[in-house]
Amino acid sequence: MNRIKKIKEFFKKMFWKIGENPFPTFFILIILAIIFGCLIFYQYSFLAGKKEPQIIEEPLQFKEDLYQKILAEWQSRQKKFQEAELKEYRNLFSPLPEGLTE
Repeated sequence: MNRIKKIKEFFKKMFWKIGENPFPTFFILIILAIIFGCLIFYQYSFLAGKKEPQIIEEPLQFKEDLYQKILAEWQSRQKKFQEAELKEYRNLFSPLPEGLTE
């Protein structure tokens, strides 16, 4: 229990010191951000350029039966779409004809 209080006091004092002197804290955070950015840049630019590309052992296979199913589905949807264009819908924003009321 006593140890937990010491840890709490240490962090309390540390945060007060950080709050009293924000410039050194800001400076340290900027340096850490630059270092972190440099490490990420190094990993994704230099190391990625040195890696050899992976060669796929098995060539890509074209599945004709799956393609035919997809093509049939597209054609049925296209047919439904074209049939919908021929239908005439009533204009909802025009006034109702004489004699028709709600």
